[in-house]
Amino acid sequence: MAKKQYRYYDFVMAAFVSIMLCSNVIGAPKVFHIGFMNFGAGILFFPISYLFGDILTEVYGYAQARRVVWAGFVALIFATGVSWLVIHLPPAPGWNDQAAFETVFGATWRIVPGSLCAYFFGEFCNSYVLAKLKIKTKGKHLWLRFVASTIVGEGIDTVIFYPAAFLGLWPESLLLNVMMSSYLFKVVWEIVVTPLTYVIVGWLKRVENEDYYDIHTDFNPFKIS
Repeated sequence: MAKKQYRYYDFVMAAFVSIMLCSNVIGAPKVFHIGFMNFGAGILFFPISYLFGDILTEVYGYAQARRVVWAGFVALIFATGVSWLVIHLPPAPGWNDQAAFETVFGATWRIVPGSLCAYFFGEFCNSYVLAKLKIKTKGKHLWLRFVASTIVGEGIDTVIFYPAAFLGLWPESLLLNVMMSSYLFKVVWEIVVTPLTYVIVGWLKRVENEDYYDIHTDFNPFKIS
């Protein structure tokens, strides 16, 4: 049987990978402060990747979402190699920004492996919960599937990522503050954008003529095909 062709799957994949790279490589090292809460700057963009993960699983199925997650992993590994190489290239005479460059991108070696580990468990658990709930609810209660999968996936991601990337680099009080604030923000963000998610999912299902149910899916995260 010929493989089904989708019109917008590749665009969703590209958006997912771009957001994942920007939030981890550029946003993660920066901490900003609002009120009494501290956040990693990546929090402004990272939840969008979970939104795309939810949309991918809901419309195209777990297997298609799994391919996108692995594409993001490969992109992050490549970005790590680029960062390491660029940092270790000898600076030209008269270029005095080496120390600043190392400060911004020098932690990538911890951020990316920590992100990969956290995202491996977080995103696949998110997709698994969503796919199983879709079958359980017979395609109803989309809001419940999105919120429940985010609570599980983002919780696992947060608990793994921040200690792996920043324990020993940030004070423990700051680390715990950022973890709790970030997790709360992610869950609330998912709830707030639920109406928009309904619109995007409904539109994609119509134009792609697809509404996949993972009834016979192999949920092995290492299977790419």
